[in-house]
Order: sequence, then structure tokens, then C-alpha cells
Amino acid sequence: MVLDQSFIGRTYPPGTPYQVSREKIAEFATAIGDTSKLSRDPEVARAAGHPDVVAPPTFLIILTLGVIDTLATDPDLGLDYGRMVHGDQSFTHHRPVTAGDRLTASTTIEDIMARAGNDFLTVRVEVADDAGEPVCTAKAQLVVRGEDA
Repeated sequence: MVLDQSFIGRTYPPGTPYQVSREKIAEFATAIGDTSKLSRDPEVARAAGHPDVVAPPTFLIILTLGVIDTLATDPDLGLDYGRMVHGDQSFTHHRPVTAGDRLTASTTIEDIMARAGNDFLTVRVEVADDAGEPVCTAKAQLVVRGEDA
């Protein structure tokens, strides 16, 4: 099924806020092999000028994966989750993510194109804190493999 190009520019509102904790930062750091003390020791983080431990740069994939679930459950878009693969991901950080942050993610579909029988969906996710201040802009490209792929 071809994705509906009229969805280009559509914005999905923020979902439930995500509470960043020291435990989740440590778990993520362990999972990716990050041994930085900034991600585990509050005193080291504070000495470096942060209010608490600092999440690794790719930590916000946790929020962007939730966005993909939102898109996949929108029946009007026509995204077949079973045929989807993650094509690309980037993060532009406006400030570090630290324990204690409460973050929300709003999503905009930037582009939908078909190429070689596959659909390519480019999504921008704006992550903000409780004060509405920008924390990160994440972009993802999702590839929905065609029937013959």
C-alpha cells in the first residue's frame, strides 16, 4: 500500500510526558557500552556543570520509538509496521538530557516519497521540557518495503 502523501506536514501532538531517571540513563548507558561517569555519578555530572547525570546522546531514541508506534497505529496513513525498517536517524541536541527532565515529543511528517517500489517517510520529532524549552530535534527516515521487496 502506498503511503498517503497528503500527510506531509501533518503534526501529531505530544503524548504522555517521559520522566528521565538516573536508573533509565544508567540502563541505557550500559546497553550501549557507554562507560562515562557523567551518565552514572551525580557528583561528577554536577562538577561538570550539569544538574544531574547526563544521558548519552542517543538516549532519546526511547521517545522516537514511541513516535513510530503512533504513526504505525494511524490507520489513515497506511504504514505497514511489518514491512517497515529504520533507514536513518539523527539528533540535534539543544541541551543535554539529564535525570529529572520531563520530556514531551511532538511529531511532524516532513516527507513521503516512493522510490524503487518502497515508501520513504521522513519524520521530525521536537523534544521539549516541561517549560516548553527545546531539548532536541530528532529526525528519522522509515522505509516501508514494497510488496515485491
